[in-house]
Amino acid sequence: MKLLTIDTIPGRKIEALGLVRGTTVQSKNLGKDFMAGMKTLVGGELTGYTEMLIEARQIATKRMVDEAEAMGADAVVGIMYGSSAIMQGAAEVIAYGTAVRIIE
Repeated sequence: MKLLTIDTIPGRKIEALGLVRGTTVQSKNLGKDFMAGMKTLVGGELTGYTEMLIEARQIATKRMVDEAEAMGADAVVGIMYGSSAIMQGAAEVIAYGTAVRIIE
């Protein structure tokens, strides 16, 4: 499965199959949330939250790909990601794009 942020596949003709998306809401445990709060006092990267968002993007991407495969797609183009805070320590991540079939 090709995953592209551009709207075409260079040198290939494609047929659009439709919108596909994957989403997840992730949170960290209370201990890591507490440690992140302490880290804000001295500054620096909140690695627990960085790891949480990396994992969330991976899950959202997989769900998007699964939806595209179910449609018979060869690729997803125009991929975008979005995120929003749901509550303290929890974030939603969405991946979306257009499922396409490569026309040989």
